[in-house]
This record gives sequence, C-alpha cells and structure tokens, in this order.
Amino acid sequence: MELTGAEIVVKCLQAEGVEYVFGYPGGAVLFIYDELFKQDKVKHILVRHEQGATHAADGYSRSSDKVGVALVTSGPGVTNAVTGIATAYMDSIPMVIITGQVPTHAIGLDAFQECDTVGITRPCVKHNFLVKEVKDLAVTIKKAFYLARTGRPGPVLVDIPKDVTSAKCPFEYPETVTMRSYNPVVKGHPGQIRKAVQLLAEAKRPMIYTGGGVILSDASKRLTKLVKLLGFPCTNTLMGLGGYPATDPQFLGMLGMHGTYEANMAMQNCDVLLAVGARFDDRVIGNPAHFGQVQRKIIHIDIDPSSISKRVKVDVPIVGNVSDVLEELTRQLEAAGYKPDQKALSTWWSQIGLWKSKDCLKYDKKSTIIKPQFVLERLYEITKGDAFVTSDVGQHQMWAAQFYKFDKPRRWINSGGLGTMGFGLPAAMGVQFANPGATVACVTGEASIQMCIQELSTCKQYRLPIKIVNLNNKYMGMVRQWQQFFHGNRYSESYMDALPDFVKLAESYGHAGIKVEEPSEVEPALKEAFKRKNDLVFLDFVTDQTENVYPMVQGGKGLTEMILAEEL
Repeated sequence: MELTGAEIVVKCLQAEGVEYVFGYPGGAVLFIYDELFKQDKVKHILVRHEQGATHAADGYSRSSDKVGVALVTSGPGVTNAVTGIATAYMDSIPMVIITGQVPTHAIGLDAFQECDTVGITRPCVKHNFLVKEVKDLAVTIKKAFYLARTGRPGPVLVDIPKDVTSAKCPFEYPETVTMRSYNPVVKGHPGQIRKAVQLLAEAKRPMIYTGGGVILSDASKRLTKLVKLLGFPCTNTLMGLGGYPATDPQFLGMLGMHGTYEANMAMQNCDVLLAVGARFDDRVIGNPAHFGQVQRKIIHIDIDPSSISKRVKVDVPIVGNVSDVLEELTRQLEAAGYKPDQKALSTWWSQIGLWKSKDCLKYDKKSTIIKPQFVLERLYEITKGDAFVTSDVGQHQMWAAQFYKFDKPRRWINSGGLGTMGFGLPAAMGVQFANPGATVACVTGEASIQMCIQELSTCKQYRLPIKIVNLNNKYMGMVRQWQQFFHGNRYSESYMDALPDFVKLAESYGHAGIKVEEPSEVEPALKEAFKRKNDLVFLDFVTDQTENVYPMVQGGKGLTEMILAEEL
C-alpha cells in the first residue's frame, strides 16, 4: 500500500511506541498534523511556544527513559526550538525532533519561512537529516530513534520538506537498522576492568565520582551495590543527583562549584578516583591545572571515548555502557574476594568527618525573612522526598540540588550543561505526562519563570497539577551574587523592578495562586498546595534578597578554593 510522507511519519511514530508528541503547527507540517488528527495512538500536546515543545519532550525523556518527540514547523519554528535542542544535547538526552521544511524545489531560494535547519542545528544535535525523497523517510526516522537512544544519547533532528509529506510511496518500517560508521562500544575492556579492580583494592583514600551517565544508563542500583561493596565515599554531579541515594551515609553531597566542602575536599585529596559517567567539566573540578596538582590514580568509565582525558588525563580509561561496566567491575571484585582495608578507610572517613563538621550548608534559621533554603527543606519534608522536581537555572537551582535529598534516579530534572532559564515549567509538563498521578514540583525564580510562562496555558488545557515553587527575591539572583562578589556591588540590569503579581497572573490562566511573605506561612502554604491534587498551584515565596549560595568556587579557581559563608 502506498502512503503519503505524512502518513509514513505517523506510522513510524506508532511503530516506535511514541505516546506523546509535543509541538506547534505551521504551514510546512500541516499534512503531518492532518494525519495526527485522523488517529488516536499518538497524542499531540499543543504547547504555546516551540521552545516549550522541546523542553517538554526533554522532561518527558529524562523522567521516563523514553525518547522524547517534538514537532515544529520550518523557519521560526525551528529557530525557536534551537534552545531546547541545545539543552538536550549538552545533557545527552535522547530526543527526536521532526521539523517542517519548505518544498524541495524552493530550498535555497529564501522561500517564506525557510531557514537552513541542518546548518543551524548541526552543532547542537547528535545527528541531523534532510529527507529529500519520500522513499527515504521511514528508514531515516528509524535511524533517528536508533541514534537518539544508543551510545551516548542525544537529540536527533529529521527535517522534512512539505512536498515530501504529500508525496507517496510504498511503506515498510524496518525492524532494525545498522550504520557502518556508528558502532558504540557497550562492554568495557576486560583488561582495563582488571586494572581498575587492582587500583581500587590498593586505595587508601578512595573516592567515587558519578555523573549523569549513571542516570542515563539506568545504572543506579548497580552503582549502589558497588559503593556498598567497596565502602568508599561517593559524590554526584548536578546531573547525577539521585544516581546514588542522598540519604545514605556514604554520600558526601554534590560536588563542584556549589558542592559541599567535604565532597570537594575528598575529591581533591583522594589517592584513587573512580569516575563513572561524568566528564570532569568546569563546574565540577574548576581549573584543571589546580586539580592536577595532587597526584592520584584515575579510573574513568564512559560510553563516549571523546569524553575520556578531554579535560583531565586519566590512568585507566574504560569505554563502555556504564551499567554493563559496573556489573562486570562488581563481579570481578567479588570473584577476587575483595575486602576493604578497614584501617586505611577508617582514617580516611575520620578526615572526611572533620571536613563535614564545617557544616557548609548552614544558614540563618531564625531569620524573620523567608530563607530559600528553608523553603526547599520544607518542600522535601512535605513531599517525603518522593516528588519529581524540575528547576530553572540560577540560585534556586543550586539550593534545590543542595537541600532536596534525591534517593531515586530520574527525579531531578534540570538543565545542567546549557543552563537554560525557562526550562523548568515546560519540563515539568513533560514529566507530568510521563508520570501521570505523580507529584511534580517546579522550583524556579521570578526571572526564569517569565521566560516560558505562556506554558501556564498548556497546563490549563491539559489539566496538569504541577506545583510551582517560585523563590522570588526580585533579582536575577545568581547574576546579582556574582556582581556582589566580583563586580563591586554594581548590580547592572539584574534588578527586576517591574514584576507581575504572580498570584493574579496564575489566576488569569485559570490556576490557583498563593503569595507567601512570612516564614511561619511557608509550611502551611506548601501543605495547602500539595493537598490540591488536581490543581496547578503557583506559590510565590517572597525571599531574602541578600541570600547567596554557599559554598562557591569562583570561575577559574581550583576545586578547594571555596568561598564559605563564614569567611565573609
């Protein structure tokens, strides 16, 4: 049977088991939208901006281990989506983005709503395709899903000219696909794993440093088993939170620019470092030259060979899928009858205890002004640590990472690599669709929330009961913090003195709003919001304008060159 290109697109999505497509219609994709209308297997979610579509598909993917799908039109539809595509690319999130394009005969002629989609998106996708023949459409979409979810995951874009969506050809969706130039390694090299076992067995001051790769490869249980077997301390990156239970005594907290004192000091002073699914990025280790001052043996496990020794030279590189490598590493340790050096470990844990006694996350709990840390602590207690928490980017993001204890993977949804303001609300929509009935909270600030606030309309249309926790300090908080520390208190363009009444704004979209101005009101307001199971509630917390995130490592400084609150 011959099908149109638009019919083929929808049939392919059905074959891939796609449940939701997040999108916004336009001229170049109208044939596809017409076919979506004629079926009910693939549900379309109408966002209010193409950036919202990509962030929602992203949040859907992060919280479900499925490939998120977005559909946008040509020209401005594509350019509006680029921020969300780049966000997913930086954090290795599996997504397929289908974009409309002007008819093939008009490509390159500056046609209405034309842009070079392949050229524009090439730097921020895992791969992209321009489909010029309808006969190539099915196999291209199959390749897109295969590329997105295998190896180091990432967003893959399929650009489809309008005439391709109306042309016809016989349809057959391939069951499998192979690509000669793409064969990601899954199993780690046995010899390298043996070297790692030897180093771990000899370690006196060991440290386990894990990142988003643990989450992406669903390796949390295997990581936990390994850490328990070894008895070593463990830290997570911002992207890795939830990969190891935050309430476990072997967890030292997040490391890096706003990481805990004990995690950063242990990271710098260990003699053997096991890096799992992490990339030693600038926000984690600061200046590589400073990090390299201390001699240590480094084992690095990652699916992407280009990430190994990229910023820090490692001694034992292990290329492979994190979950598979951890399983084999644990098996070899158990087969070798591994027993920790209790005396050396005891001494090391004593040192860590001294660092921990700094209490680097303390804040003024008797303040008469709402402290943002207090809001996050109450949020954690009231949700019993079981919520899905999305965030935007800034101070509120760091406080959420520090004070909400994530014991499970895929519960912490944030833009790590790109640092995208406006991510939180549309990502929360994707999370809610992926996890119907779950508690979803979006932690944001008054600057970030306004970047995609139009998605409150989407939330109303689909009755999404998200709870928005707005930490409102009337500043672009992180910008103000840096201006205070490094720019002589010159608060250039960081003060938000024309803010809306967020309660009235939420109500105008058909939602509930609560303004909270006193510390004593925080807990009752949160309890009231989460009691309303079927409503979106916008909680506007008026917080201390002068509060800063500590500890803090200044850009270009070393990991242990932390600014602590007590030092100011």
